[in-house]
Amino acid sequence: MMIELYPLKFHPVFKEKIWGGSKIKQVLGKNDVPANCGESWEISGVGGNVSLVKEGALKDKSLTQLIDTFKADLVGEANFSRYGNEFPLLIKFLDANDDLSIQVHPNDELAKQRHNSLGKTEMWYVVQADENAKLISGFSKTTEKAEFSEKVTTGKLTEILNIEEANQGDTFFIPAGRVHTIGKGLLIAEIQQTSDVTYRIYDFDRTDTKGNKRELHIDEALDAIDYGEINDSKVRYTPQDQQVVTLVNSEYFTTNKMTLSENYERSYQSLDSFKILICIDGAAEIDCMGQLVQLEKGETCLLPAICDGFKAEPKGSVTLLESYT
Repeated sequence: MMIELYPLKFHPVFKEKIWGGSKIKQVLGKNDVPANCGESWEISGVGGNVSLVKEGALKDKSLTQLIDTFKADLVGEANFSRYGNEFPLLIKFLDANDDLSIQVHPNDELAKQRHNSLGKTEMWYVVQADENAKLISGFSKTTEKAEFSEKVTTGKLTEILNIEEANQGDTFFIPAGRVHTIGKGLLIAEIQQTSDVTYRIYDFDRTDTKGNKRELHIDEALDAIDYGEINDSKVRYTPQDQQVVTLVNSEYFTTNKMTLSENYERSYQSLDSFKILICIDGAAEIDCMGQLVQLEKGETCLLPAICDGFKAEPKGSVTLLESYT
């Protein structure tokens, strides 16, 4: 008997990090979290870290197996044609209990050439921020490759970087090639291309428990960086209740925000893509494809491409991020 698709939740994949903390457990309510948990991979098709279905008739099936079985019904015709069995997005929560390394990701062309991988364009939504939390996105002025190299060598890289304050609800779009880091005190929801290629440029001279510094990739980064000036990478949007508010609309993904305090109906009649719902705050019951799904803060759900809409019944109020390609 053929099992039919339904809204899918997955087991998170936790990543212990030198800069990780406790917010993924304490703020997002996730269990069985390791110490210094820096990342919770919510939906992943990355080799070695492929998500497994949490519940229902497809329990313990991998995301790759699902695409192989259901093809365009799961991901959409255009996505299946373009990516095959590779799921195009990676969804994460990140807890920066310390500054992440200053880094950059290659674009599609360079990543394909060097790593046979997609590039990594990403966006960040600030779920929670400690007071005076900051992040880095791009350069504060147009910079030459030689100047960049000199600043890295002399330990003065931050002098030419664009440092921004970050508060709850802020959104930042980080295209491939932009030098960046997430600063201490930020809990972030990240939507990105499916890629785990990172060039680490500077790691604040940190050492692990054995006294070793993490590897840097400065030579690889030089040809990956966009050296142009970034005055302000923060996305400007006006929050609206009971409305779909677009945060990012890029060639790789679109992400919208919905803050709901009343029942809401969402139509996907003309959308040829899977849909991802990330619960940022509150809780709701989602009625989709004849199935009821309880979605609480910190949970993520994948709606198949053949889902033509859903009804949401907030439990008080709920804030959702919605992403698709």
